[in-house]
Amino acid sequence: MKDIEWRALSCFLGIWLVVVSCISFAKAQDSTSKANDSQKDSQNTPEALKAIDQLVKQNGQLEKQNQELMDQIASLRRVLAKEAGAEVETGNKQTEPATGMKTAPDSQQGEEPKTTAKLTSSEEQPDKWGSYTPNFGYKVVNTDRGDMSISIYSYARYLNQLGLDSTYKDAFGNVKNVQQRQDFQLNKVQIKFLGWIMDPKFRYFLYAWSSNASQGLGAQVVLAGNLNYAFSKYFSVGAGIRSLPGTRSVEGNFPFWLGVDTRLIADEFFRPSYTSGVWAWGKIGNRLDYIAMIGNNLSTLGVSAAQLNNGFNTVSTSLVWTPSTGEFGQGFGDFEDHQKLATRLAGHFTRSDEDKQEQPNSDQFENTQIRLEDGSVIFTPHLLGPAISVTDVTYKMAAFDGGLKYHGLSFEGEYFLRWLDHFHGPGTAGLATIFSHGFQLQTSAMVLPKTLQAYLGGSTLYGKYGNPWDFRAGLNYFPFHNKVVRWNNEFLYLYQSPVGYTAVPFALGGTGPVFASTLELAF
Repeated sequence: MKDIEWRALSCFLGIWLVVVSCISFAKAQDSTSKANDSQKDSQNTPEALKAIDQLVKQNGQLEKQNQELMDQIASLRRVLAKEAGAEVETGNKQTEPATGMKTAPDSQQGEEPKTTAKLTSSEEQPDKWGSYTPNFGYKVVNTDRGDMSISIYSYARYLNQLGLDSTYKDAFGNVKNVQQRQDFQLNKVQIKFLGWIMDPKFRYFLYAWSSNASQGLGAQVVLAGNLNYAFSKYFSVGAGIRSLPGTRSVEGNFPFWLGVDTRLIADEFFRPSYTSGVWAWGKIGNRLDYIAMIGNNLSTLGVSAAQLNNGFNTVSTSLVWTPSTGEFGQGFGDFEDHQKLATRLAGHFTRSDEDKQEQPNSDQFENTQIRLEDGSVIFTPHLLGPAISVTDVTYKMAAFDGGLKYHGLSFEGEYFLRWLDHFHGPGTAGLATIFSHGFQLQTSAMVLPKTLQAYLGGSTLYGKYGNPWDFRAGLNYFPFHNKVVRWNNEFLYLYQSPVGYTAVPFALGGTGPVFASTLELAF
């Protein structure tokens, strides 16, 4: 028994020794493996550091290349912006679609696109579309088949006519009431669509035009326009609606007048208005411009086609010479600040056979009724005698103007002559020609260049039926140093005004002071 126990114990001890030996061998192998791994890590450390240094170097090169790429992108943006600015400047040299007259560039009226010298990232730059050209508005379409720009004109006016006499007496002894107003009006809104189709020489000019002060009267909203084709700078043709070029203010320089959408009373009395027709314009040499138009009548506003006669007997022409510089700036006054003396001489002539039914009613806006010097409408029954009623008359009018502009100063004048004859209607046989004439003078100065303008103006009429006159003084403030926005304040003094309607600050028959303050937007 003891022998068996001993053998069993010896076997157990033997097995235990084998297990301990295996464990010891395994620990020895693990220690050797760790030592070998440690040795390998020690040998690989320099290579790992070298790889890390190489990655850092490559990353620095990538950052440098990325910065160079961003700089190239910024440079490309600036080049494209300059090219866009050049297109804007070129657009200013186009022929103005509304009038057929060449519009001189006015870099001060609007500002060219600007870019920052340093761009941080494309995400920080706002998206922009289109371009802006002064007097042509925002370009919203630009394709190889045509383009379109949208331009807006509007103004808000405070008007005070409470200082006018409440009545006046006409040349025939009739006492009439004078409308005295005090109100605020968003007086006019004009939305223009202009551009070319299929061929850059084939242009369109379409617009919506409202006279909000005339709401409730006929033709207070007008949809009109014209189409024209420029063969060369010497000859272009147009068809549609435009102003007859009978005086300087209807050549196509609206709205660039000293006052906001208002003429002196002599100009308003003599001038023709807007009508449908065909016309040609261009240059004769380098410094002589012409316009010649054949129209339906003196004014199409408030007149339907059914009211027109069947003859094309309304003709109007203008010839403008700018001898010293070949241009005279935009409209009246020297906002452009001519450094060389700019001069202008021009002549105009208009003839039209008019009858009573193709004249707008006396209360229509932009009314150009043929009136006598006391404001009486020539077609008023029994006006010239108990049994006399004029139904037809021939209107002939000539105007001559001249002006000087230099260093922000301007002096401009115009003389008018009008003949009414060939009367038809009961009792008109033997009526003598009615002759009227008059003149206007305007002067202005840029007190602060591109910012503040002061002006004076006056006009008078002479004729058998009265000698009315007016005087005005005003200030124009341009807050953005261009012609897009201006604030106008104007004082007028009227003496028996022969013209007047709701869209203008003067009243028919008015004598006395008038004040108007107007904020104008024209882009």
